[in-house]
Amino acid sequence: MPRVIACEEEGVIGLDQCVDALARDGFDPRVEESLMLAALHLRQLGNDRRFLGDLIARELADRESVPDAQSYGPQSIVLSPARSGAFLRANIWPSETDQPLVASGRAAFQYDLPHDHNFNFLTLGYFGPGYRSDYWEYDYEAAIGYREQRVPLVPKGRQQLTPGKLMLYRAHVDIHRQLPPESMSVSLNVMHVDGACGWLDQYAFDVEQGTISDRLGAGSSEAFIRIAVSLQSEAACDLAERFGRTHPSDRMRYACWEARAAVAQNETARDALWREAEGAGSLLVAKEAARRRRELAG
Repeated sequence: MPRVIACEEEGVIGLDQCVDALARDGFDPRVEESLMLAALHLRQLGNDRRFLGDLIARELADRESVPDAQSYGPQSIVLSPARSGAFLRANIWPSETDQPLVASGRAAFQYDLPHDHNFNFLTLGYFGPGYRSDYWEYDYEAAIGYREQRVPLVPKGRQQLTPGKLMLYRAHVDIHRQLPPESMSVSLNVMHVDGACGWLDQYAFDVEQGTISDRLGAGSSEAFIRIAVSLQSEAACDLAERFGRTHPSDRMRYACWEARAAVAQNETARDALWREAEGAGSLLVAKEAARRRRELAG
């Protein structure tokens, strides 16, 4: 399960101070000193009980403002730009009775979905009782990544991100299934930024079956190749054929075959394409191609 970090610091810093401190010290979770400094800064920011409410109120009051450092989504508020390998984020966790969850459903907030992450991050319980999570660990190096692949999952129990609890989620190690808190809660995160993360897989799991159920977080290159092939670009089709056999990322290879299959003229042509993919030199592609052929066969 994620590493619980003991940090009883009582000092308080504001958001700007925290951003500057992280920019100065960075966040490399592989280096203990860097990890503990980032944890200290997050703890000190968490001790400021008003900064987030003040920030939200300020933005709501200024109807003409266009936030530059802050980006907003239905659940996340990005509090700083990426600097020195890290950025700050606040996450909002609605309870089962809160309107956002009632209106959008649990899946919109990734509740009940066992998954890992392809990046490291620190999290701190900031407001409310905190979400609960069931935890497992697995061996990322043993995972090829195709759907229905069996992977040994080691149960690690359940924890709650209570106010003040500070945890390090480890990339490609910790799997968690989040459950709604008893009432609206907020967590603060220090997110590790690494350019390689976009090419590293993140998975969803069927923990009852002990299998990988899906690959998450498709990169922009995968989306672009699908769009370009669907537009019937001859150059894109040629590139997808080449990348499907030679690209260093198995996930990108599969995206290329999937893009070509999507524009195949009929099911016979689609089956022939997936049969070709089975021998294209990637175990992940071969396993997925065999599954797609089974689906076509009914």
